[in-house]
Amino acid sequence: MDRTRALLLDLGIRSTLRGFHFLLYALKLCLQNEDYLLSVYKDLYVDVAIKFGTTRDNVGHCIRTAVSSCWYKGNRNLLNRITGYELKHKPANGEFIDILYNYLTREGGPA
Repeated sequence: MDRTRALLLDLGIRSTLRGFHFLLYALKLCLQNEDYLLSVYKDLYVDVAIKFGTTRDNVGHCIRTAVSSCWYKGNRNLLNRITGYELKHKPANGEFIDILYNYLTREGGPA
């Protein structure tokens, strides 16, 4: 989990954002079971919401805020390097999670 935390921080997502913690836990779940990537809203957000005692809509909102923080104020160059190509538009939540998941699995296994 230290690699995942470091990655989020390197991308410019501050740990003071709730979305940071939601992303950290969501990526942990995805690394344990990649089927979560097939149903982000219906399954992944629900399990994150249960863990943090909130709603799946709030999880989505907070993750969207974290993705926006990365896109507008963070390290977009690192995000492009992770992706392997230049992103033309801010990624959606599911796309962002998928990008980070694939990077973490490609770079030496689970975090």
